[in-house]
Amino acid sequence: MRGFGSSVHDAPDNAVNWRIVRSLLPYLSEFRGRMFLALGLMALAKLATVTVPIALKYIVEHFEEAGAEALVTVPVALVLGYGLLRFGGTFFGELRDAVFVRVAERAMRRASLRVFQHLHRLELGFHLARETGGLARDIERGTSGMSFLLRFMVFNILPTLIEILLVAGILLFAVGPVFMFTVLAAVAVYAAFSIWITEWRTRFVREANQRDNESNTRAVDSLLNYETVKYFGNEEFEAGRYDRGLAAWEQARTKNVLSLVLLNSGQALIIAAAITVMMLLAAARVADGSMSLGDLVMVNAYMIQLFIPLNFLGFVYREIRQSLANIERLFGLLEKPVQVEDRPDAPDLEVGAGHVRFEHVDFHYQPERPILRDVTIDLPPGRRIAVVGPSGAGKSTLSRLLFRFYDVTGGRITIDGQDLRDVTQASVRRAIGMVPQDTVLFNDTIRYNIAYGDPSASDAAIERVVRLAHLEGFVARLPDGLDTVVGERGLKVSGGEKQRIAIARMLLKDPPILVFDEATSSLDAQTERGILQALDEVSQRRTTLVIAHRLSTVRNADRIVVLEDGQVVESGTHDELLGHDGHYARLWRQQEAGTELTNDQC
Repeated sequence: MRGFGSSVHDAPDNAVNWRIVRSLLPYLSEFRGRMFLALGLMALAKLATVTVPIALKYIVEHFEEAGAEALVTVPVALVLGYGLLRFGGTFFGELRDAVFVRVAERAMRRASLRVFQHLHRLELGFHLARETGGLARDIERGTSGMSFLLRFMVFNILPTLIEILLVAGILLFAVGPVFMFTVLAAVAVYAAFSIWITEWRTRFVREANQRDNESNTRAVDSLLNYETVKYFGNEEFEAGRYDRGLAAWEQARTKNVLSLVLLNSGQALIIAAAITVMMLLAAARVADGSMSLGDLVMVNAYMIQLFIPLNFLGFVYREIRQSLANIERLFGLLEKPVQVEDRPDAPDLEVGAGHVRFEHVDFHYQPERPILRDVTIDLPPGRRIAVVGPSGAGKSTLSRLLFRFYDVTGGRITIDGQDLRDVTQASVRRAIGMVPQDTVLFNDTIRYNIAYGDPSASDAAIERVVRLAHLEGFVARLPDGLDTVVGERGLKVSGGEKQRIAIARMLLKDPPILVFDEATSSLDAQTERGILQALDEVSQRRTTLVIAHRLSTVRNADRIVVLEDGQVVESGTHDELLGHDGHYARLWRQQEAGTELTNDQC
């Protein structure tokens, strides 16, 4: 199966990542006022922070030079100022975060919503090929990475760079250019080393993420197929597959951590060497009298104060690169082209009688493998048309084309004369009710799953469709009735019960056009007869397409179309087709004998 990983191209790191950074900027524009206020508070916080060592210098020099009469009052004022500056640096920083939190959270919300909506716009083929566990992991890590990027790029990298320039300027004018150049050289070496090692170790971050996705996908896939695992007693086999994935993830994580140790150690060495050189220079100046003791304390305070955020800058850069690796796949989803799109200014479908026509329809997933060839089927208003044929004949593809999960590659499909490609997808899907063969329910209550057909429906309307779908007996036996939770993908209810819930949901939607794709395939004969009778009643005034393999369910259809190898080979009523003694008659005899007909047998 083609996994999610293959759907996102692997472009060069910097080209993709920095483009992603730029794509985040529009999300900050919703709260421009908050952004400017936060930037102002950031400037105040940095201004207070860089003046703290100057206040400390004057305190020390006061004790060196002041007379006994000033030892009480002046230091108190300086110490109070020193304390206020330290508090101001922290307070303005926290206030900045409080102001900016709405910007970051709203941006993350907007981006998450965009990805969610885009996933629903992608074609059915993408969702049939996706790996749910890996996709969920990518979205989770991507949204977390966005939050980190928005906060730290604006309010940690930029402030740290500003602080470096301010400190360099202060050292230049206060103690001389040699100190300034020493600081700038240390910062340059530190930054170059951090960037070089971080770029090198990004491969390990990506590998760890990929292995994490693979192991998580295996775990989710195995748990979703719990019953199949049990049927074949393959618990140990599944545990082995999962453990092999975890082993690969463990190895990738180990490489990641060891490379981080190298990075941290190198950064610590550079910081220690820079502080040592600066203190040696300052101590020599104090010894020859060209610098005061207060200047030495100030230089030491600036070095400590500077390398604390600089060390944090190294951490932030590492995390930014990891966050970029995390959200690369998330944003790659937004670049996944939508195969089925509405035309600009497309109108809504206007449903009158509900006349559906497939006119010379061709369709293929790959050009070398056609699925439908020159298929023409007419569904008159209020009539029931059945499409039958062996497995793989292309029957279910008709319903997917009718819903515009795909667009036809030749011919056209119309409803009341309107080409489906010329109207909005949403309006087409509002007009059609579907009961699929493989019904998947939400992990919620029966009531929720039925009401999904019309979330605004009343309890009385829900109870009515429960009766029409012959669900009342089943619901009455449940302790919580309609409020019973069906479990993930509806695993707590049987196949027949799931199909009846799907039928009730479709009836609640009350559309003018109905599609039943093997809608009673999981029902026993007695329940099937009851539901078919109910469906006869509700479909009398609707256009109905019945896709069936079990011919007994369509013998009363107004017209039966036989499909084989993607082509219409016969058409007529049940009696007419039996009289022709063709494909339908042979299929009927095979099913009467209790065997299944395939394309190879036709």
